Amino acid sequence: MSQPGQWQVAGSAPEVYERELVPAVFGEWAPIVVELAHPRPGERVVDVACGTGIVARIAAARFGPTGVVVGIDLNPGMLSVARSVMLTDSRSAAPIQWQEASADKLPFPGESFDIVYCQLGLQFFADRPAALREMRRVLGPEGRLALMVWRGIHESPGFAVLAASLEEHVGQAAAAIMRAPFGLSNAEELAGLVRAAGFRDVAIQQRVGTVRFASLDRFVLSYVAGSPLAGLVSQANDAARGALITDARNALAQYATNTELAFPIAAHLLSARV
Repeated sequence: MSQPGQWQVAGSAPEVYERELVPAVFGEWAPIVVELAHPRPGERVVDVACGTGIVARIAAARFGPTGVVVGIDLNPGMLSVARSVMLTDSRSAAPIQWQEASADKLPFPGESFDIVYCQLGLQFFADRPAALREMRRVLGPEGRLALMVWRGIHESPGFAVLAASLEEHVGQAAAAIMRAPFGLSNAEELAGLVRAAGFRDVAIQQRVGTVRFASLDRFVLSYVAGSPLAGLVSQANDAARGALITDARNALAQYATNTELAFPIAAHLLSARV
């Protein structure tokens, strides 16, 4: 059983997201997404649904001081954390502009960018076709799109276990939040959406990566605290919260060692041209 104090994670969800979830879940994918568009120094880039900015920061280093990098997100808390993270060598990187905006109403003229990136954002958009049309609109004549979405939750045992445990002990709303990141797992549906927005040469790669946390307990605590699950789980009783950790320990023991928890996760990596 967990102790109540374990659930009092310091900092806001965006800060936990950057500190805990980016290195554990998202960080290894960001360079892959950036290279998916075959970037060239000096190009203009927008990172849609940038979160705390991992893709934008890697792009800024990749494109050099003559490039232009813009990160947009609807969540001001995520953008606040993004602004606070310093680049390792800002002198050799493109400057990054952070802007609060909706993906389906990008605040830029047509043909403003050479590349649009979107890492794990498209599945959350209320109007996916409109967002993709906006991505197409802001790209120039040789513009490229590079985006990533997760494949099915059944291909990521840690999150599948957590979703089932949340449904049993916290409720369907919490389970739905956990399953939402995997809501665009069908490759044909994904490719069809992108083609319908006016893109061509749509290609999808399937790739498997690894989620890594320091321990089973850290996985549950950090993912809850750094995601929209935090509010719902905080309202559950101690027994329910403790059961989330107990279930993870029982179901994921094969993925745990004395030093870490590591389990697979699968993604679709899509590239396209205007």
